[in-house]
Amino acid sequence: MTAGTGRTAGWRELLGAGNLSVVVLVCLGPWLHAADALMITTMMPAIVAEIGGARLVAWNFALYEVGSIVAGAAGGLVALRAGLRAPMAASALVFALGCAAAVAAPSMPVLLAGRVAQGAGGGGLIALSYVAVGRLFPGPLMPRAMAALSLTWGASAFIGPLAGGFFVTWADWRAGFAFFALQAAALALWIWFGLRSVPEPEREPGARLPWRRLGLLAVAILAVAFAGIVTSAGWMAASLALGLGALALFARFDGRAGADRLWPRGAFDPRGGAGAAILRVLALNVATMGVATYGPILLERIHATPPLVSGYLVALVSIAWTASAVLVAGADERHDPKIIAIGIAVVAASVALSIHAVPVGPVWLVGLAMLMEGAGYGMAWTFILRRGGRLVPGEDGERFAAALPTVGRLGYALGASFVGILANRAGFAEAAGAAEAQHVARVIFAGSLPVALLACLAMARFVTARP
Repeated sequence: MTAGTGRTAGWRELLGAGNLSVVVLVCLGPWLHAADALMITTMMPAIVAEIGGARLVAWNFALYEVGSIVAGAAGGLVALRAGLRAPMAASALVFALGCAAAVAAPSMPVLLAGRVAQGAGGGGLIALSYVAVGRLFPGPLMPRAMAALSLTWGASAFIGPLAGGFFVTWADWRAGFAFFALQAAALALWIWFGLRSVPEPEREPGARLPWRRLGLLAVAILAVAFAGIVTSAGWMAASLALGLGALALFARFDGRAGADRLWPRGAFDPRGGAGAAILRVLALNVATMGVATYGPILLERIHATPPLVSGYLVALVSIAWTASAVLVAGADERHDPKIIAIGIAVVAASVALSIHAVPVGPVWLVGLAMLMEGAGYGMAWTFILRRGGRLVPGEDGERFAAALPTVGRLGYALGASFVGILANRAGFAEAAGAAEAQHVARVIFAGSLPVALLACLAMARFVTARP
């Protein structure tokens, strides 16, 4: 692998001899995780029609997120204890077993058990993939490898739902899960044999998996997910309080831990580089959940936008993210702070634009906001790992790398609950006409803007921090 030299390597060097197979291997983990998460959205009607469980539909997504976030949180620590090869192969195998359980599921509870395993395997794979990028593609190659991961996410945004529709139309939903089970099993074998020659750094002895802290994190995600799907204001407030309380306890205990800490030192202190980066990712993902959660239904009620058009508007985020990540990947590392700052500012501006675009229109203006969101995030995300790696102590580099996608998923879970509360407070359930839906849209995006500005403040601290 190429060592850091202060320059940024080209695509030919990244995809050259000795690197291509490892790039593909690292990208397959995010592909499985993202495509499977999106595939089930188009298969769910067929699943419910066959095995029932309509009341438990939301838990297919909530439990997937629980498994993903908890496994992702442990990813950095596991890599320090056991290296990359065995944990990545085990994660792929757990994912395959979860898909196999879904294939054989006679009822919704069995399918949910499979979804937990899929989330755990996928979350482990994606966290360890980010660790692998930091370990296997240092210095000049890192932005290109990060852009390759972004390209994988963008492809998954399109292929995942299409795959679900294909299997429902031409086969059945069980064949869809079988398709991903076979891929995951093949990936486990490839990782086990393909990473044999990759040298492993010195491992950190004595660190055990902190099951109590992982349990607190699981409780936090479950409670937050529950808050986002209940309609009772009392239950919503109680569940959200429980979730945030468990998350605060997790942060307190992990911040005081020693060798078994899950996240880097200072991860919960926004005054430092690591804490500012984590707060930035968390706040930005919370702030941008408005369109992903309520965009299509609001556009239909306000502008009579067809579902297909709404779906492509939301997909513009992934397209722009991928394109901008690829375009800026060749920038020299001295420009990292400037590119990150511009990217986050553009995302915050997209939230501000949505306050007008979604309720008033025209629809193309919503598309512009989605392009801005994706382009800004793609710019910033490409270099956050490289800059963050210089700001955290050497022993915490892998913890930081594994924390990034985990914090991102946590932000999505918190954001879905947050905008759900805003929507319910604005009367979403009773919003039958366009005028009421416009009011809901204004409340959602105006309420999200302060969180986006918080992300900008964290970004300012991150780009000005010193090692």
